[in-house]
Amino acid sequence: MFFSDNLGNIDHCFFSRLGGVSLNNYKSLNCGPGSNDYKPYIQKNRLAVSKYFNLSTKHLVTLYQTHSNKVGVLKSNNLKEIYMNDGIVTKQKNMILGILTADCAPVLFYDNKKKIIGACHAGWKGALTGIIQNTINAMLYLGSNLKDIKCSIGPCIAKDSYEVKDDFYNIFIESDSKNSSYFHQFDKKKYNFDLRGFIIKQLENNSISDISSICLDTYLQETLFYSYRRSIHKKERDYGRMISTIVIKE
Repeated sequence: MFFSDNLGNIDHCFFSRLGGVSLNNYKSLNCGPGSNDYKPYIQKNRLAVSKYFNLSTKHLVTLYQTHSNKVGVLKSNNLKEIYMNDGIVTKQKNMILGILTADCAPVLFYDNKKKIIGACHAGWKGALTGIIQNTINAMLYLGSNLKDIKCSIGPCIAKDSYEVKDDFYNIFIESDSKNSSYFHQFDKKKYNFDLRGFIIKQLENNSISDISSICLDTYLQETLFYSYRRSIHKKERDYGRMISTIVIKE
């Protein structure tokens, strides 16, 4: 199962965890090489994703994500140089930009006029420190105009499932007191945090108005999605990663 849309020769897809070959906790479309899943299964899963776009796995680019705000610009010969980023943009055709998530939000960007695409991994750290703005800035660097950039946010952990403590809350309030609107206090030192709402506000603050959003909760919907937080609560040793993708097709 996946959630996709074709925009002329720009195609993007948010894949669920269904449709792969991995087993047990990784069942079944685990595309995260950072997991402890059987590597040949991960390779087969990534091949299935590539074949969806009628491309080979050498055209599928994923990053070593560290919850940073760093964004790389993919050119024809610098793939190894941009590996250590949480965001990526490109004008290169037939290169599938992939973001791996398991509760954090995958955010895809596209400019259909200039044929420029971007993708970023937006957990709370990246969203707070500027991954959204930096991805947009990288697209502007490649020639996009703000008015032409559209955005789509994939499945992520929902507010009702995202319980945090007061130290987490204080980090956001110290950054901007207005961030309190993304928290609901339900105990003396416990809150629910609206990651999706916070990301949408970051997009709007950067003049992005055309925003679509798949409002599905990765924590609650175990059949469809992997979830880091759910794996912790179930005391599982590891977890799979969904992949979200965007490509400019020739």
